[in-house]
Amino acid sequence: MALDKPYLDVPGTTIFDAEQSRKGYHLNQFCVSLMKPENRARFKQDERAYLDEWPMTEEQKLAVMARDLNRCMALGGNIYFLARIGATDGLSFQQMAGSMTGMTEAEYRDMMLHGGRSIEGNRFVGEDGDAQPQHQPQGRAGQKVQA
Repeated sequence: MALDKPYLDVPGTTIFDAEQSRKGYHLNQFCVSLMKPENRARFKQDERAYLDEWPMTEEQKLAVMARDLNRCMALGGNIYFLARIGATDGLSFQQMAGSMTGMTEAEYRDMMLHGGRSIEGNRFVGEDGDAQPQHQPQGRAGQKVQA
């Protein structure tokens, strides 16, 4: 039975919940393997061969090889595990986050130093200034509560 997930209304956000965890289990285990220097060396020597040792989906493998971290997250990757891919490539977390937002490292750093992204347009899907959230807040046992 699918659970109500009001957090899916947050634009541009992938929430790492139980469903994502199941979907990305092998992808995340691959990332954990990169903690060992010998595994990083094997991965860097022949990425495809190393990835083929893991029972990941083809889509997950292609996303890793393309370093498309946003796609990896959509396919179940947890950003804290995915950070090991960036570290293997010699990237800082800040550099990775910048690439995920379409910004340079400097642009990303400056945005964060100035308070992060604007809330406008980032509250919920369909936001138009006066729009209301698409999901009603839920109390215990799914009872609606006053917003």
